Amino acid sequence: MQNEETAAPGVETPAETPAAATRKRPKPGERRVQILQALAAMLEQPGAERVTTAALAARLEVSEAALYRHFASKAQMFEGLIDFIEQSVFTLVNQILEREGGTGAQQAARILTLLVQFAERNPGMTRVMVGDALVYENERLQQRMNQFFDKIEATLRQVLRGAASVEGSSTPTVDAQVRAAALTAFVVGQLQRFARSGFRRAPSEHLEATIALIV
Repeated sequence: MQNEETAAPGVETPAETPAAATRKRPKPGERRVQILQALAAMLEQPGAERVTTAALAARLEVSEAALYRHFASKAQMFEGLIDFIEQSVFTLVNQILEREGGTGAQQAARILTLLVQFAERNPGMTRVMVGDALVYENERLQQRMNQFFDKIEATLRQVLRGAASVEGSSTPTVDAQVRAAALTAFVVGQLQRFARSGFRRAPSEHLEATIALIV
């Protein structure tokens, strides 16, 4: 979503012709996407405080009432961003598990790299992922992100259990649990540092060398 340019829709004025106004009217579903793109873009601003619906409406040059025709609440807007995060990340995670093959350790390394690359390309989404953007929002939003990382950890645990067995571990399940928890904590820490540095400290910094050490 970060890479897609957000075009602020026009506001009809007396000088506009009906044809011009018609051209600027978004297609069905377009306005909803525009709202989410604008919200993500506002979250990308380093040091940005809580995003209000008034500020979001002003950015899009529409009324707050226009926003609520597409989303029942601001919480639903954030849920739209979380939906995008979940669908984007887990679609790629499934590709790693089902198509790319490799050892469990290699799959775990690819999953970590995927998360870091996604965050680096989508700074606004990173603030949602680590909870910075959700501090003053509905509690269920943070619960959803907690569940997101729980699922990431469970996936890492699954692939690493096989790796532990191959390595001859006498306690592969326990080893996989410990390693998966440590790797999840590592990637969350990288994302938090990225967000709290105002997006100056890239999460991919020394990533390959670090993964080689911990995976």
